Amino acid sequence: MRIFLVEDTRDVAEAIIERFARIGHVVDWETSVDAAIAALEDALYDLVILDVMLPDGSGFSVLQRLRNAGGTVPVLMLTARSEIEDRVSALDIGADDYLVKPFDFRELEARARALMRRRHGDATNLLACGDIFIDRSARSVRVGQREVHLTRREVTLLEILATRPGRVFSKDDLLDQVFGWDEEAPSANAVELYIGRLRKKLHGASAQIVTVRGFGYQLVADGPA
Repeated sequence: MRIFLVEDTRDVAEAIIERFARIGHVVDWETSVDAAIAALEDALYDLVILDVMLPDGSGFSVLQRLRNAGGTVPVLMLTARSEIEDRVSALDIGADDYLVKPFDFRELEARARALMRRRHGDATNLLACGDIFIDRSARSVRVGQREVHLTRREVTLLEILATRPGRVFSKDDLLDQVFGWDEEAPSANAVELYIGRLRKKLHGASAQIVTVRGFGYQLVADGPA
């Protein structure tokens, strides 16, 4: 999952980034209204975590701009203000959820998972494709009853493919979602290495990662025809 965080309090932002990065998610970070609007025009995200009080204005204006432009990405608002009017305003403008500071990071993670489930029409944190099962809460993977030990990036890559089985993802698509702005991303050819490792670890599964030559990769529930 690629997350966009807009938060001007450095210690809060760094804690959020560390928390999500530890479980394999990519987090891009900005601190102002202007920078947030510019970033949202240039990149696609799975989730936006947006603070209300920013140094050059309100997070509500970022949300309003995003929704007016037709953006449908889930938005979780953060604020130190707990007034009901603020929460109602955020939801009416187009926020999907609202969390008041200070908050427990476990709740933030749970709300993020819930928003992603809702976006993809999933009822639980368990994601399945064929006999591959991904627990998005525990960040664990099994094939049938066999537990598969994956690195955090391998879990993230598999989750991306399994969330939209059958969809073809280009190498650039996958790199964008696995590496953030501040990381030194490998070349597109390095995706082949990650895919190769995943295929080896998932050997024997009914679902398989298929190469669509000239386009990219897809996860197919019953393997290639």
